[in-house]
Amino acid sequence: MGTRAFAMLKCAYRNYSGKSAAYPRKSTVGVELHEAGNKKNRPKSSRTRASPLEWTEEQTRIISAVSGGRSVFIAGSAGTGKTALLKHIIKLLKDSLGRSTVFVTASTGVAACALRGQTLHSFAGIKNPGREASALDIYMDKKACKRWRKVRALFIDEISMVDGELFDNLECIARELRESGETWGGIQLIATGDFLQLPPIPRKGNCLSSKQFAFEADCWQSSFDLQIELTKVFRQSDERLVKVLQGIRKGEISPDDWEFLEQSCATDEPDPSVVRLYPRNEDVNEVNNYKIEELAAEGYVFSAADSGSDPWKRQLKRGMAPDEIFLCKGARVMLIKNKNTSRGLVNGAVGTVVGFVKPEDMVVSDLCCEGILPMVKFDSGRTVVIEPETWYVVDGDSVVAQRKQIPLILAWALSIHKCQGMSLDSLHTDLTRSFGYGMVYVALSRVRSLSGLHLSGFDPTIIKANPKALEFYQRLAHQCDKRSKDDGSSEEEHNCSDSVDSSS
Repeated sequence: MGTRAFAMLKCAYRNYSGKSAAYPRKSTVGVELHEAGNKKNRPKSSRTRASPLEWTEEQTRIISAVSGGRSVFIAGSAGTGKTALLKHIIKLLKDSLGRSTVFVTASTGVAACALRGQTLHSFAGIKNPGREASALDIYMDKKACKRWRKVRALFIDEISMVDGELFDNLECIARELRESGETWGGIQLIATGDFLQLPPIPRKGNCLSSKQFAFEADCWQSSFDLQIELTKVFRQSDERLVKVLQGIRKGEISPDDWEFLEQSCATDEPDPSVVRLYPRNEDVNEVNNYKIEELAAEGYVFSAADSGSDPWKRQLKRGMAPDEIFLCKGARVMLIKNKNTSRGLVNGAVGTVVGFVKPEDMVVSDLCCEGILPMVKFDSGRTVVIEPETWYVVDGDSVVAQRKQIPLILAWALSIHKCQGMSLDSLHTDLTRSFGYGMVYVALSRVRSLSGLHLSGFDPTIIKANPKALEFYQRLAHQCDKRSKDDGSSEEEHNCSDSVDSSS
């Protein structure tokens, strides 16, 4: 297809009416589940065990819909099990459709690395995230074209950080490159995220875009056969705390909830062991650098060992594993990868470096020239020698880049963006600082219990939710309520919107 045809395509795209009815409905293609899939180039550690979780009715409905070939948007507040469910259905589709046709992406490098996937921009072939994507650009990238034509199921995690214009552009590109009139060219789309948490970062020159969120895209409704919000919170067991956090998520707090939360406000300087959360990376780096220098102890530098080619290697730098980290005795650190969940060695576990050891049966000189490993005493009481871990970037069924590094970061301070998805036993944050929409909720919802929550400078005026996101969830709830009345079932049985109904 020539340049002129693509120019005409782009012109036609710009003149869309904006009505979702202009997009053809996706066909619901049944998928027969079977143990298949290409195992070529699969990293040994990527084998996913059968989930021991007992799925809720909402999660079971999602699994059933995905198994039936339907496209699904999965919403849910913090701690509702989105990640565990996502990993389960990724394995489900890779086993049924073949690993080479299922692509896992996320809007951020951190989320992508956690899922052994790639960023949405890398998958799509967008080399400059700050510039508008076009079909012509991607048509010139043969590898990107091959991915678009090969993919049968596409996962997009942290969809809340994808703006509506990009979402529309990618859908348009999918139809053109796949030469299909179906929405997304017939790709089964599974998107997850919470629009009431962190919003998209405006692209350069796009600060005033009318499509700030993905759900404002013209093709949003026609992109999904099912939209459903997970409601059961697993992270916190205290029902009162869950209620308060859900209110904060919606930008609301009652006088009683205010009093309940104020009980956690710290009057004294918090314990140095408590992780401090900040809105800005500059504050995080300043605190961590000051603390590590204050120890004035001899230590070791651990440098990441990367392999692969660009642009995949560049994605590794946007993940959680640092390019290099200096550790010494007394350093407060956080585990950034699950190592042994039964022993509490999970992503977000915090501890203190208590020494270093030189393993006899492991070569680690590629990370540290002295060939040593850090020994950490976690706040849970366990002392563990931290061995290297590997983060993969996977393109379909091929490992295209990987990073080997000690799975630790300094943890006197942490950014709110980096802590998204983590569960912490204790945290402290100063609420007088500049918080954007959803940031207070993201920060406070990390903690497992009220006893671990330390606040200072509490100000209720900074508790705010994005009005557009609130309106979206209100429409979703209204559609669900209408559906439950129409078929005589309870709202709890649905708590969702079938897109066929909601477009009427």
